[in-house]
Amino acid sequence: MHLKGVISASSVALCLLHIPQPSCAFYLPGVAPTTYKENDKVNLHVNHLTPALSEKDSQLHSVLSFDYYHPAFQFCRPAEGPKQVSESLGSILFGDRIFTSPFELNMLQNRSCRALCEEQKFDARSAKFVNRRIWQNYNLNWLIDGLPAGQPYIDPSTATDFVLRGFPLGTVDKEQKAVLHNHFDIVIDYHDAGKEQYRVVGVLVVPSSRQGYTDGDESCGTTDKPVVLDEDGETPVQWTYGVYWRPSTTAWATRWDSYLHVYDPRIHWFSLINSSVIVVFLCGMVGAILMRALKKDIARYNRLDSLNLDDLSGTNGHAEDDVQEDSGWKLVHGDVFRTPKNPLLLSVFLGNGSQLFVMVGTTITFALLGFLSPSNRGSLGTVMILLYTVFGFIGGYVSARVYKTFGGEAWKRNIALTPLMIPGIVFATFFLLNLFLWAKRSSGAVPFTTMLLILGIWFVISVPLSFAGSWMGFRRAPVQPPVRVNQIPRQIPPSSTYLRPLPSMLLVGILPFGAIFVELYFIMNNMWFGKVYYMFGFLFLCYGIMIITCAAVTVLLVYFLLCSENYHWQWRAFCTAGASAGYVYANALLYWISKLSFGNFTSGVLYVGYSLLISFLFFVLTGTIGFFSSWAFVHKIYGSIKVD
Repeated sequence: MHLKGVISASSVALCLLHIPQPSCAFYLPGVAPTTYKENDKVNLHVNHLTPALSEKDSQLHSVLSFDYYHPAFQFCRPAEGPKQVSESLGSILFGDRIFTSPFELNMLQNRSCRALCEEQKFDARSAKFVNRRIWQNYNLNWLIDGLPAGQPYIDPSTATDFVLRGFPLGTVDKEQKAVLHNHFDIVIDYHDAGKEQYRVVGVLVVPSSRQGYTDGDESCGTTDKPVVLDEDGETPVQWTYGVYWRPSTTAWATRWDSYLHVYDPRIHWFSLINSSVIVVFLCGMVGAILMRALKKDIARYNRLDSLNLDDLSGTNGHAEDDVQEDSGWKLVHGDVFRTPKNPLLLSVFLGNGSQLFVMVGTTITFALLGFLSPSNRGSLGTVMILLYTVFGFIGGYVSARVYKTFGGEAWKRNIALTPLMIPGIVFATFFLLNLFLWAKRSSGAVPFTTMLLILGIWFVISVPLSFAGSWMGFRRAPVQPPVRVNQIPRQIPPSSTYLRPLPSMLLVGILPFGAIFVELYFIMNNMWFGKVYYMFGFLFLCYGIMIITCAAVTVLLVYFLLCSENYHWQWRAFCTAGASAGYVYANALLYWISKLSFGNFTSGVLYVGYSLLISFLFFVLTGTIGFFSSWAFVHKIYGSIKVD
């Protein structure tokens, strides 16, 4: 996908002619535009180096990122030393490490060749490190006026021009040698916003490998002999760059349109239509059960109960037998609201699942409305963390209310475990994976101070809000069941094969996953390949379809379970709906086989660890949806019959 081979001056000319088409799209940018005058300084900030998709085998070979000023890269530093640019919490968590640079850019001032610093020396150890990164197709990531530098690309399926973020550290030539890019031609689009007012609306970089630079040389050396780092000795390298400014009709508000490209838009629509068909089919099945079978059952049960049992004739006796044989869900009315096993654990799961449910829905809505612009780096991650923290009140309230309804007495333990157990598991897993990144000196390792900040937000804001929600939940009266619970549990007859735990989880879990698996593929592509995901309209619809699908299939399972006279529906509803997380994890493993080819143990551990973490949270989320939809269903049907 990147430019191949040694890039000559003609590539710069082609890049200058590559003017993206203006777009009428609009989004809330999240930051105010910066206006420059002629000769004003324009800052170029450098970000971490990240692995990209390999052109040779179309696979990703690492998930580790590295600081731009990692000693092995030997990049030129500012005279006063690199200074870190302030970043948001989400930006830091996603691995951004932005620093100042020695590049000198002035508005409308072209430079064909300029040396960044004195000649740098690569020793054998640095050469091996950099050559390995070139083989793994690592990209440089620069920012000019908040806009990422990239390379022009044409989507072969739609013939659409767009910009790929980042540009390669080097290439592998025909002789299978790693060639280092040491010259960068920077092409900057600017928009004339008024009298002597200019704004940056596009950044393209054409990297190349050159040797033979001398002072005053406008060509920055020659491309005839590229730079190949010697892994057995010392290699001198001169870093150089050129700057070219070109006018553009693209407005500042739409400058991100050339970066936000939709790959295979027809697949998105196909996925949406496919998921909608599944939802209609399931809703039709549930509707048939509710409107026909349940309505018929309830009417017969109520008609039977209205009769005088002492005056039952033989016909009525047969009617009662027919009712019992036709459907057995009424037979367990005295046990269906019996307290499940481990009510404390289930209530904690449900509280955190409710918190996740509201957080995800609110985040997607904000993103859909345009409040989480890609120009505001890390805004998505920051908002997710803050919303989950604030919604700790909801988690505490739901957990306490459910636990009190279950008749739980260990209320202190419930209050403590709700904000600590699942967030503790997530934080401990994240911290453990972060140790691997620290060991590899990766820029993706979250700094210790940021870890302390997350703990501070957790204990200072989220935990007190959860305690307050639990206090309110325990003050409220428990949800009363519509029927009384018998003192002696009813014996449960053997279940059919498809109603046993494992088969039912495999059958039911695949349907919610089927509603989102295509969109999940695009999310994983953007997450692991460093692209910008912004199709929040599709994601919003898929999220709604997943909720409906999850609720419908769980209600169906619970209905069949109750008809088989099995009243242990609480954990079954939660685990069966949550079983879709198993398919999410299996999909992640298949994605690893097809798209990823890690050359080290650490990358594999990180991928598996993060996939397990995401699948666990998905399990809690979908399990909560399945439980509460089943709870509403059970309360509805048993509240509609007359029981002595």
